[in-house]
Amino acid sequence: MFFLTTVLLCVSALLPHAARAIPAKNHPTPVNLRIEGANDTIFEGTVVTMGHNITTASGGTNHCDGTNDGANEFPGPTCTSALADAAVANRFQWDATLFTEFDDYFIISIGDTTETATQFWGLLLNFRFTPVGGCQQEVKENDDILWAFDAFNAQHFLKLDGPTKAKEGVLATFVVTDGMTGESIEGATVDGKTTGVDGTVVITFRARGKHGLKATLEGSIRSNEVNVKVY
Repeated sequence: MFFLTTVLLCVSALLPHAARAIPAKNHPTPVNLRIEGANDTIFEGTVVTMGHNITTASGGTNHCDGTNDGANEFPGPTCTSALADAAVANRFQWDATLFTEFDDYFIISIGDTTETATQFWGLLLNFRFTPVGGCQQEVKENDDILWAFDAFNAQHFLKLDGPTKAKEGVLATFVVTDGMTGESIEGATVDGKTTGVDGTVVITFRARGKHGLKATLEGSIRSNEVNVKVY
């Protein structure tokens, strides 16, 4: 057995690079996608995506698999492929122009929200602005993708944390922070209540069932949704 293992290792070492396995990056990958429009949340949920060609009305068809403009050596799922797949599955519209110099798309509109002369769509991955375009930026399982309108003028990118279960009539505490900096956010609104200086808000649920909570604040990108089961 030792002799056979040694022989196999030696043969493997002698194989040319092209004959060895290429990392299988481009496979169906679940990610968390959130799209915050001008007036409401257009989409929030899990999307299973992989790199593929996409087509837009203004940009035509182009690949969107992370190899755009040589950003990655191997194809993989991307931020824009997740957007495209969510649009198909959930039947909302989006459009983008193709910037050939970057081999990538520039988002014009998602849902009912269209760019203006001063307000544009921005892309964040795990609460950080991506250094490259959405077809260049590859993603991993359970990454958090955020497409946000007027992102470049936003004061904060709100993040809501709290319990997913609560008892009817019993106080439950939630906290709002800036997902980018970790700063506690005072003055944000959650279910009609306002956060204090420490970013916390206390809510008493008066009805059993499922309650979806989001934090909002003028001039900031609204938060992720926390779904609370009240029993």
